Amino acid sequence: MNCDKGKGKVIPRRKFIKGLGISSVGLMILPRCTLGGKDYVAPSDKVNIGIIGAGGQSLYSINQLFNLEDVQLTAIADPARLWKNDILYSTDTGRDPVKEHVESFYSRKTPNYKMKEYEDFRIMLEKEKSLDAILCATPDNTHAYISVFAMRAGKHVYCEKPLTHNIWEVRKVRDVARETGLATQMGNQGHSNDAIRQTVEYLRAGAIGTVREAHSWVGATRWLPGYPGYPSKSTSIPGGFNWDLWLGPTSWHPYNKLITPVRWRDFWAFGCGALGDFGCHDMDAATWAFNLQPPVSVEVLPAGNYGSKEIAPYGEIGHYQFAANGDQPPIKLIWYSGGLRPALPELLPRNAALGSRGAMFVGDKGIILNNGGTGSAPVIFPETLRNSFTPPAKSLPRSKGHHREWIDAIKGGPAAMSNFEYGARLTENVLLGVLSLRLGGKKIYWDAANMKVSGMPEADEIIREPIRKGWEIV
Repeated sequence: MNCDKGKGKVIPRRKFIKGLGISSVGLMILPRCTLGGKDYVAPSDKVNIGIIGAGGQSLYSINQLFNLEDVQLTAIADPARLWKNDILYSTDTGRDPVKEHVESFYSRKTPNYKMKEYEDFRIMLEKEKSLDAILCATPDNTHAYISVFAMRAGKHVYCEKPLTHNIWEVRKVRDVARETGLATQMGNQGHSNDAIRQTVEYLRAGAIGTVREAHSWVGATRWLPGYPGYPSKSTSIPGGFNWDLWLGPTSWHPYNKLITPVRWRDFWAFGCGALGDFGCHDMDAATWAFNLQPPVSVEVLPAGNYGSKEIAPYGEIGHYQFAANGDQPPIKLIWYSGGLRPALPELLPRNAALGSRGAMFVGDKGIILNNGGTGSAPVIFPETLRNSFTPPAKSLPRSKGHHREWIDAIKGGPAAMSNFEYGARLTENVLLGVLSLRLGGKKIYWDAANMKVSGMPEADEIIREPIRKGWEIV
């Protein structure tokens, strides 16, 4: 059925379904415009997805999407044709290897399956009219532009974390998602683990009493030791790599082979350091459980090498202070990276050892420990409290998978749990810590309503970074 044909009048959805009868609905394949709103994909249809970014993280999501029978990966875009042996994933990446990987998978059922290939994602979106959605797995500095551009083109969007590179962008992406009503999901995959949902339920049920303090830590540090800033010398640009396109909205920087494909995370121009890389994973449970709104103040101090205005430090310790919210009293969250960890509270056994990554919640009755964003079940201390605690009934839906949630939302199901509304709030909290760090570890007092740091106008150029001409977000 074509909803645009006939007498120029679309039958209202409810009236149409009522006229069919319940038994008929169960047997029919209904058009998208009948079952849902704008850009709705019928449950019987495959979702056609374009991949933007052909690195190792892209491969992870591609392999997850292979498990979904109602998904088809039909196009790919990336400025790089080939990266030999990606240092993070120990495999070749770039357009050619990733395209070959996708074609090999689908050719098992569809001989000679071919995926469309583009250098520039904007051309891909212009030409591939059949695309329903895109998955963005590019460096942080291009997340916002790609997400907004795709949503403006009517495409549902999955974007890796952090959702954006600066705070102005995160508000813009959130607003465009609200405006378009498209299905979105941020790529903090731990949000869909049963373990984090159990942790949230324990905390909300008062398993350890009132919580006024939370800790999150990762062992992550710099990729490039020994550099005080951006490399002073340029190197030749590899063949088949469009460096200008890779830079996107970021001001011009000379190319150096140390930057790509992964080590860009160290540099403030492109990445957000360890905090930006892991904060949306390991601060997720606290943000979710306590409905954390933007903090009142943040102070993130560099550790080890102090970093600079160009490069992240080796580690950091950050202090977030959140105001009371409903029944939740004020709470502080402390962040650690680079091997730093919290001290052992008295309620933990003396032989306890904190892993290289984790989260700890300190209540007035006890403590909950887990492995942060890696998906381990919550453990209550002391043991006497654990043994006397009756787990609450499940109050959060269990996930069928992070990517599955997004696909179901595209098909008219409930919004994915880490949609851009939630993902933006979590990302803003993380980026406020990055802001403090980029300001040299200064304590900032956040005026969320006006998107300003009180008494610190020098923060403005980081809150909303300059955008290269032609890459403006509209």
